[in-house]
Amino acid sequence: MIKLYDSAFSPFARKVRMVLEHKGLEFEALDGLLRSNHDTLKAVNGRIEVPTLVDDGIVVVNSSDIVAYLEHRYPDRPVLPASPAARVQARAWERTADSFIDPILINLSYWSWAERDDQMPAGLLDAACADLKPVYDALERELAERDFVSGPALSIADIALFPHLASARAMAVEWGAQQHPNLTRWFKRLRALPICAADLQRARSFLVSIDGQQLERRKIFWRGDRIEWMLVRGFHDWLIDEIRQDRVLWPGPAIPAPLTFKQDT
Repeated sequence: MIKLYDSAFSPFARKVRMVLEHKGLEFEALDGLLRSNHDTLKAVNGRIEVPTLVDDGIVVVNSSDIVAYLEHRYPDRPVLPASPAARVQARAWERTADSFIDPILINLSYWSWAERDDQMPAGLLDAACADLKPVYDALERELAERDFVSGPALSIADIALFPHLASARAMAVEWGAQQHPNLTRWFKRLRALPICAADLQRARSFLVSIDGQQLERRKIFWRGDRIEWMLVRGFHDWLIDEIRQDRVLWPGPAIPAPLTFKQDT
């Protein structure tokens, strides 16, 4: 059976889990971010990152690579459009969700779940609103004549965007229903889908019980896109101070595991 190391706290893990559920695949899930599961996760992914997927001895890391693997290995109920143009566009929106929207929302979230005694840096929320508005505007145009972002059917574009945009209200950077009626209808449509409704329920249940979770909440896990956005927006001093106070965690090297082939029988 497929084993997924995930967490209801990770939008990337949520994306992979929704793809698995959309495809109707059976899988076992283990919360890889709990301290009690770190050693188990480290045995298959030295960076101790979620999501990590293990399928028949094959270890796949990185949410986009996992989705591509699942699409190749289990092609039924695809999440990539058949049209080459739509497929390219869907992947582009997935990258936007992963590498642009995620850093903004995650960097805003530290003052809602991490153990901190400071205030959000002045100007951070304004910078987030300014950078997210063009994203909302672009989605509004995309959804003017269709129900889903990259065509008539649900795709990885919708699945990748949903967990991020679902947290926009909590981060005080939600789009306006009056200015973005198409985006608002899209979000309402996705919330009604079983895989998205289940995702929201898992995320809400996790957040309600976050104080009792075995999570690292003092040190923040940083990676490239999240660092880049803070630097581009001018919050160098704040980030350097975080490093000086030993409030950061860095991922280890992303070195692939050795390639092994199973002998056909």
